Amino acid sequence: MKEHLLTTRRGILQRAGGLIAAATFSSGARLSAQAAGPVMMELSKYMSEAGSRALPEEALEKTKEHILDTFAAMVSGIDLPPARVAMQLARAHGGEKTATVVCSNLLCGAIEAALANGMLAHSDETDDSHALSHSHPGCAVVAAALAAGEQFGVDGARFVRAVALGYDIGPRVTMTLGGLPYQMETHRASHSIAGNFGAAAAAGCAANLNAQQMRWLLDYASQQASGIVAWQRDTDHIEKSLVFAGMPARNGVTAALLVQLGGTGVDDVFSGADNFLMAFGAKGNPEKLIEKLGQRYEVTQTNIKKWTVGSPIQAPLDALVNMRKRRPFEAEQVDKVIVRVATSEAKTVNNREIPDICMQHMIAVMLIDKTASFAAAHDKPRMKDATVLRERAKVQLVPDEELERQYPKRESIVEVTLKDGTHLTERVDAVRGTVDNPMTREEVVAKCRDLMTPLLGAEKCSKLIESVLNLEQVKKIQELRPLLQREV
Repeated sequence: MKEHLLTTRRGILQRAGGLIAAATFSSGARLSAQAAGPVMMELSKYMSEAGSRALPEEALEKTKEHILDTFAAMVSGIDLPPARVAMQLARAHGGEKTATVVCSNLLCGAIEAALANGMLAHSDETDDSHALSHSHPGCAVVAAALAAGEQFGVDGARFVRAVALGYDIGPRVTMTLGGLPYQMETHRASHSIAGNFGAAAAAGCAANLNAQQMRWLLDYASQQASGIVAWQRDTDHIEKSLVFAGMPARNGVTAALLVQLGGTGVDDVFSGADNFLMAFGAKGNPEKLIEKLGQRYEVTQTNIKKWTVGSPIQAPLDALVNMRKRRPFEAEQVDKVIVRVATSEAKTVNNREIPDICMQHMIAVMLIDKTASFAAAHDKPRMKDATVLRERAKVQLVPDEELERQYPKRESIVEVTLKDGTHLTERVDAVRGTVDNPMTREEVVAKCRDLMTPLLGAEKCSKLIESVLNLEQVKKIQELRPLLQREV
């Protein structure tokens, strides 16, 4: 009886072992190397050729304007809490002295510089935004391109093309995932994901990776893609600056350096078993990754902010300015202000603890100052000022479902009732600085000059602006270093 049981058990174990072996063999066959699909082949070829491919005139101009705008965001953000943390990190872990940390006299390794400059660029709400992808491309892409550009000694022309490529790739990834609806459904940070892929593409272009290496680069970027929307509860903007910019910029440069040094990976992370789109629950078509690639440059679809505040606040500020041009009034004449914005946007800016992303506070500031300066948008103690609080009490923010249906257009309706009974209404369908109502080069330069002159000085600021607008003539991107630096 005992022998029979042993025999039976041995048979069971042998059969189980055979099943396990078969499953292992089957799994191994399923997970073996797989050739890249047509989407990945087209995408990686486009990416590998970007560094030597001239940009159309409009894309070239817009890319330079966005580089300048992002540098201004880095410089102006230097004294804010996220920048202070980033600077401490750069000083403590400087490593190799290769890359510039903007608005300082520090040099770091490329990875550390990318992280620090990314956090500087999104220290507040000065940087650009891409509505359809629900992302802020510049803060991560420009930081990564600058760090990798200095690492590999690229010229100004390749630097500009690397930045343009970053804008092309990062936003397309989150547009494929679904943009804002994707973020709301999954609670994953679209800003971080877009920045991650955009930074990798920019750094890979600076590293002059070939098509095969670009495929591995995208694999490495996929493995590093992260971020959850818990950043919305961040009250100091430090976590937000890391999620939007510092972390993606660091990830992108890391991926490019690893691949450039011989790192290999999966040939097509966007198709096949356990691919990126499956893992992230995309409902979209991967064809969107190459939709009009080389015809529609996403940098031309990216908005530059006129006001250094959160994107949902832009239209209401425009509305007040437009309203006052037709019917001037003072703050003390106002009885009530009703601000209508999209439901999802109202959530982001409703009575926040940070001045530049608090709708009620910034409307009160605009009523009093008749403008919304960088200084006012970052004056946190002023949020407790009695005069501001008196005006803020007049402001009512209304989430509007009709405007939600218009998203990603950031439309707003502002109604002002004066104490004499006069009722004023202004609807803004196209915010100044957006694709539908773009700022001129002169306006972008004026914004950047205002932001950078107090920190860099007038002469250095003028030289930096001139150099960025003529990047095609810059022989090595390191030539910008003395113009970006500041003695501290």
